[in-house]
Amino acid sequence: MATKNAQPPAVGPRQSVELDSSEALKLLGSVSLGRIVFTQHALPTIRPVNHVLDGGDIIIRTHEGAALTSHTRHAGGEGIVVAYEADTIDPDTHLGWSVVATGYADLVTDPGALARYRAMLHPWVNQTMDYAVRIRPDLITGIRLTAAPQPAEGGDPATGTTRTGTVLGLLD
Repeated sequence: MATKNAQPPAVGPRQSVELDSSEALKLLGSVSLGRIVFTQHALPTIRPVNHVLDGGDIIIRTHEGAALTSHTRHAGGEGIVVAYEADTIDPDTHLGWSVVATGYADLVTDPGALARYRAMLHPWVNQTMDYAVRIRPDLITGIRLTAAPQPAEGGDPATGTTRTGTVLGLLD
């Protein structure tokens, strides 16, 4: 059985450009789907979730039986350490961006804030989501994938240099 992505399209080389934290947060706010990474049974666990930004905080909704709800409910102090990733990368051009926010997640317990998040964020799954988790990022990083500059004809793609100058120098 063949898969749709078995033969990747031919695209030129790409380069990874680091984003500053404010641009990365702005990009994170431009999409509604991401992935939360947390620890379950001492192993990393990743779940796709939708989110909204509230100031610099990332808000997601959870349900009673969710592992993340349980972990944040029983966490002391600042909460549990999580990472949150979102991206937009075009499968044909391989251009786009990826952002990772790392910080502490805690269960929202204030009834007013919880009601506000319920109005702001509607889960994609057909399940009651009675809880909200707030992620307070301490570190926000990101990259933008852009087309790499093409070297001049006859140049070395690894260095971006050309041989033209050397050849002309020998002919003089």
